Amino acid sequence: MNKLDFKLEFEEAVTDKENGMPVIIVAAGSSSRMKGINKQLISVAGIPVIARTMLAFENCPLISKIILVTREELMADMQSIAQKYMINKLDCIVEGGEDRHASVIKGIKALSTQDEKALIHDGARPFINNRIITDCIKALGDADGCLCGIKINDTVKRVGEKGNVLETVDRSSLYGAQTPQGVDVKCYMDASEKLKGETFTDDASVLEMAGYTVKMVEGSNQNIKITCAEDLILAESIIVKGEI
Repeated sequence: MNKLDFKLEFEEAVTDKENGMPVIIVAAGSSSRMKGINKQLISVAGIPVIARTMLAFENCPLISKIILVTREELMADMQSIAQKYMINKLDCIVEGGEDRHASVIKGIKALSTQDEKALIHDGARPFINNRIITDCIKALGDADGCLCGIKINDTVKRVGEKGNVLETVDRSSLYGAQTPQGVDVKCYMDASEKLKGETFTDDASVLEMAGYTVKMVEGSNQNIKITCAEDLILAESIIVKGEI
Protein backbone atom coordinates (compact mmCIF):
# COMPACT_ATOMS: atom_id res chain seq x y z
CA MET A 1 0.00 0.00 0.00
CA ASN A 2 1.43 3.36 -1.01
CA LYS A 3 0.59 5.69 1.88
CA LEU A 4 1.00 8.82 -0.25
CA ASP A 5 -1.30 7.63 -2.99
CA PHE A 6 -4.06 5.65 -1.28
CA LYS A 7 -6.61 5.76 -4.09
CA LEU A 8 -10.25 4.74 -3.83
CA GLU A 9 -12.24 3.52 -6.82
CA PHE A 10 -15.68 5.10 -7.02
CA GLU A 11 -17.96 6.44 -9.69
CA GLU A 12 -17.58 10.15 -10.29
CA ALA A 13 -19.66 12.34 -7.97
CA VAL A 14 -22.03 14.91 -9.45
CA THR A 15 -20.14 18.19 -9.19
CA ASP A 16 -18.61 21.00 -11.21
CA LYS A 17 -15.14 19.53 -11.78
CA GLU A 18 -13.95 22.51 -13.80
CA ASN A 19 -14.94 25.26 -11.40
CA GLY A 20 -15.11 23.28 -8.17
CA MET A 21 -12.54 23.63 -5.40
CA PRO A 22 -10.73 20.81 -3.56
CA VAL A 23 -10.84 20.46 0.21
CA ILE A 24 -8.14 19.03 2.45
CA ILE A 25 -9.69 17.43 5.54
CA VAL A 26 -7.14 17.15 8.36
CA ALA A 27 -7.80 14.22 10.71
CA ALA A 28 -4.32 13.35 11.90
CA GLY A 29 -4.47 14.50 15.54
CA SER A 30 -3.80 12.34 18.59
CA SER A 31 -7.21 12.95 20.27
CA SER A 32 -5.37 13.39 23.59
CA ARG A 33 -8.34 15.12 25.24
CA MET A 34 -10.61 12.17 24.39
CA LYS A 35 -8.61 9.87 26.70
CA GLY A 36 -7.28 7.65 23.94
CA ILE A 37 -10.55 7.37 21.98
CA ASN A 38 -10.12 8.67 18.44
CA LYS A 39 -12.66 11.45 17.97
CA GLN A 40 -12.78 10.95 14.20
CA LEU A 41 -14.20 7.44 14.60
CA ILE A 42 -16.69 8.17 17.38
CA SER A 43 -20.31 7.87 16.29
CA VAL A 44 -22.63 10.84 16.75
CA ALA A 45 -26.25 9.76 16.32
CA GLY A 46 -25.02 6.56 14.67
CA ILE A 47 -22.60 8.10 12.14
CA PRO A 48 -18.82 8.51 12.69
CA VAL A 49 -17.65 12.10 13.07
CA ILE A 50 -15.31 11.87 10.07
CA ALA A 51 -18.11 10.44 7.91
CA ARG A 52 -20.35 13.41 8.75
CA THR A 53 -17.52 15.80 7.89
CA MET A 54 -16.78 14.15 4.55
CA LEU A 55 -20.49 13.93 3.69
CA ALA A 56 -20.87 17.70 4.16
CA PHE A 57 -18.32 18.30 1.39
CA GLU A 58 -19.53 15.34 -0.66
CA ASN A 59 -22.95 16.97 -0.83
CA CYS A 60 -21.67 20.44 -1.74
CA PRO A 61 -21.62 20.90 -5.55
CA LEU A 62 -18.82 23.49 -5.32
CA ILE A 63 -16.36 20.92 -3.99
CA SER A 64 -14.44 19.04 -6.68
CA LYS A 65 -12.60 16.48 -4.56
CA ILE A 66 -11.56 15.56 -1.03
CA ILE A 67 -8.02 14.91 0.21
CA LEU A 68 -8.08 13.20 3.61
CA VAL A 69 -5.02 13.47 5.86
CA THR A 70 -4.87 11.03 8.76
CA ARG A 71 -2.56 8.84 10.83
CA GLU A 72 -1.05 5.75 9.24
CA GLU A 73 -2.84 3.34 11.58
CA LEU A 74 -6.23 4.87 10.72
CA MET A 75 -5.95 4.73 6.94
CA ALA A 76 -7.72 1.37 6.57
CA ASP A 77 -10.54 2.51 8.90
CA MET A 78 -10.94 5.71 6.91
CA GLN A 79 -11.11 3.75 3.67
CA SER A 80 -13.85 1.52 5.10
CA ILE A 81 -15.85 4.51 6.31
CA ALA A 82 -15.53 6.24 2.94
CA GLN A 83 -16.76 3.14 1.16
CA LYS A 84 -19.66 2.61 3.58
CA TYR A 85 -20.92 6.18 3.24
CA MET A 86 -20.18 6.40 -0.50
CA ILE A 87 -17.80 9.35 -0.37
CA ASN A 88 -17.34 9.49 -4.14
CA LYS A 89 -15.26 12.68 -4.11
CA LEU A 90 -12.51 11.19 -1.94
CA ASP A 91 -9.44 11.37 -4.16
CA CYS A 92 -6.80 9.99 -1.81
CA ILE A 93 -5.87 9.38 1.82
CA VAL A 94 -2.51 10.80 2.88
CA GLU A 95 -0.46 10.06 5.97
CA GLY A 96 -0.21 13.10 8.25
CA GLY A 97 2.90 14.87 9.53
CA GLU A 98 4.32 15.59 12.96
CA ASP A 99 1.98 18.55 13.54
CA ARG A 100 -1.02 20.18 11.89
CA HIS A 101 1.01 22.42 9.61
CA ALA A 102 3.08 19.47 8.38
CA SER A 103 -0.13 17.52 7.77
CA VAL A 104 -1.60 20.38 5.72
CA ILE A 105 1.58 20.58 3.63
CA LYS A 106 1.27 16.85 2.87
CA GLY A 107 -2.34 17.38 1.85
CA ILE A 108 -1.40 20.26 -0.44
CA LYS A 109 1.29 18.15 -2.09
CA ALA A 110 -1.40 15.57 -2.93
CA LEU A 111 -3.33 18.16 -4.97
CA SER A 112 -3.15 18.33 -8.75
CA THR A 113 -1.01 20.98 -10.41
CA GLN A 114 -4.16 22.71 -11.70
CA ASP A 115 -5.52 23.14 -8.15
CA GLU A 116 -4.54 26.76 -7.55
CA LYS A 117 -6.71 27.24 -4.45
CA ALA A 118 -8.00 24.88 -1.78
CA LEU A 119 -10.04 24.75 1.39
CA ILE A 120 -8.65 23.21 4.58
CA HIS A 121 -11.02 21.81 7.19
CA ASP A 122 -10.84 20.09 10.58
CA GLY A 123 -12.00 16.48 10.42
CA ALA A 124 -13.60 16.98 13.84
CA ARG A 125 -15.94 19.76 12.63
CA PRO A 126 -18.83 17.66 11.27
CA PHE A 127 -21.51 20.37 11.14
CA ILE A 128 -20.09 22.58 8.42
CA ASN A 129 -22.76 23.68 5.94
CA ASN A 130 -23.06 24.72 2.29
CA ARG A 131 -23.54 28.40 3.10
CA ILE A 132 -20.19 28.65 4.89
CA ILE A 133 -18.39 26.58 2.26
CA THR A 134 -19.82 28.80 -0.49
CA ASP A 135 -18.91 32.03 1.34
CA CYS A 136 -15.33 30.83 1.88
CA ILE A 137 -14.92 29.94 -1.79
CA LYS A 138 -16.28 33.35 -2.82
CA ALA A 139 -13.97 35.17 -0.39
CA LEU A 140 -10.99 33.29 -1.77
CA GLY A 141 -11.82 34.64 -5.21
CA ASP A 142 -10.13 37.98 -4.51
CA ALA A 143 -7.89 37.21 -1.53
CA ASP A 144 -4.81 35.09 -0.79
CA GLY A 145 -6.60 33.34 2.05
CA CYS A 146 -9.85 33.22 3.97
CA LEU A 147 -11.47 31.68 7.01
CA CYS A 148 -14.79 31.56 8.76
CA GLY A 149 -15.37 32.58 12.34
CA ILE A 150 -17.90 33.87 14.84
CA LYS A 151 -17.93 37.16 16.74
CA ILE A 152 -16.80 36.90 20.34
CA ASN A 153 -19.66 37.90 22.63
CA ASP A 154 -17.97 37.39 26.00
CA THR A 155 -16.03 40.19 27.65
CA VAL A 156 -12.34 39.60 26.92
CA LYS A 157 -9.63 40.30 29.49
CA ARG A 158 -5.87 40.49 28.98
CA VAL A 159 -4.18 38.85 31.96
CA GLY A 160 -0.55 39.07 33.15
CA GLU A 161 1.75 36.25 34.23
CA LYS A 162 0.71 36.54 37.89
CA GLY A 163 -3.01 36.40 37.08
CA ASN A 164 -3.59 40.15 37.37
CA VAL A 165 -6.02 41.66 34.85
CA LEU A 166 -4.15 44.13 32.69
CA GLU A 167 -7.00 45.44 30.55
CA THR A 168 -10.40 44.77 29.03
CA VAL A 169 -9.99 44.22 25.30
CA ASP A 170 -12.34 45.84 22.79
CA ARG A 171 -14.23 42.84 21.39
CA SER A 172 -16.05 44.67 18.56
CA SER A 173 -13.61 43.38 15.94
CA LEU A 174 -12.70 40.05 17.56
CA TYR A 175 -13.68 36.70 16.03
CA GLY A 176 -13.18 33.12 17.10
CA ALA A 177 -11.58 31.28 14.17
CA GLN A 178 -13.18 28.16 12.69
CA THR A 179 -12.63 26.11 9.55
CA PRO A 180 -12.83 25.77 6.61
CA GLN A 181 -9.96 28.09 5.84
CA GLY A 182 -9.00 28.74 2.26
CA VAL A 183 -5.58 29.30 0.74
CA ASP A 184 -4.00 30.23 -2.54
CA VAL A 185 -1.73 27.20 -2.83
CA LYS A 186 1.28 29.05 -4.26
CA CYS A 187 1.05 31.81 -1.63
CA TYR A 188 0.66 29.29 1.18
CA MET A 189 3.68 27.25 0.13
CA ASP A 190 5.72 30.44 -0.32
CA ALA A 191 4.71 31.66 3.15
CA SER A 192 5.50 28.28 4.70
CA GLU A 193 8.98 28.33 3.19
CA LYS A 194 9.67 31.89 4.37
CA LEU A 195 8.45 31.17 7.90
CA LYS A 196 10.20 27.85 8.54
CA GLY A 197 10.56 27.21 12.26
CA GLU A 198 7.60 29.43 13.24
CA THR A 199 4.60 28.11 15.19
CA PHE A 200 1.16 28.62 13.65
CA THR A 201 -2.18 28.57 15.45
CA ASP A 202 -4.16 27.91 12.27
CA ASP A 203 -3.79 27.81 8.49
CA ALA A 204 -4.73 31.45 7.90
CA SER A 205 -2.03 32.64 10.31
CA VAL A 206 0.64 31.26 7.95
CA LEU A 207 -0.51 33.71 5.27
CA GLU A 208 -1.08 36.53 7.77
CA MET A 209 2.46 36.31 9.16
CA ALA A 210 3.88 36.46 5.64
CA GLY A 211 1.89 39.60 4.79
CA TYR A 212 -0.72 38.07 2.50
CA THR A 213 -4.36 39.19 2.39
CA VAL A 214 -6.80 37.06 4.42
CA LYS A 215 -10.57 37.61 4.55
CA MET A 216 -13.04 36.58 7.25
CA VAL A 217 -16.57 35.30 6.58
CA GLU A 218 -19.32 34.53 9.05
CA GLY A 219 -19.16 31.05 10.56
CA SER A 220 -21.75 29.36 12.75
CA ASN A 221 -22.26 28.50 16.40
CA GLN A 222 -23.12 24.97 15.22
CA ASN A 223 -19.77 24.61 13.45
CA ILE A 224 -18.20 23.16 16.59
CA LYS A 225 -14.95 21.23 16.82
CA ILE A 226 -15.27 18.00 18.77
CA THR A 227 -12.26 17.83 21.09
CA CYS A 228 -13.56 16.40 24.39
CA ALA A 229 -16.36 14.19 25.72
CA GLU A 230 -18.57 17.18 26.56
CA ASP A 231 -18.59 18.20 22.91
CA LEU A 232 -20.29 14.92 22.00
CA ILE A 233 -23.27 15.91 24.13
CA LEU A 234 -23.51 19.24 22.30
CA ALA A 235 -23.15 17.46 18.95
CA GLU A 236 -26.03 15.11 19.74
CA SER A 237 -28.12 18.11 20.78
CA ILE A 238 -27.42 19.90 17.48
CA ILE A 239 -28.63 16.85 15.56
CA VAL A 240 -31.72 16.27 17.72
CA LYS A 241 -32.77 19.91 17.38
CA GLY A 242 -32.21 19.80 13.64
CA GLU A 243 -29.94 22.86 13.74
CA ILE A 244 -27.74 21.69 10.87
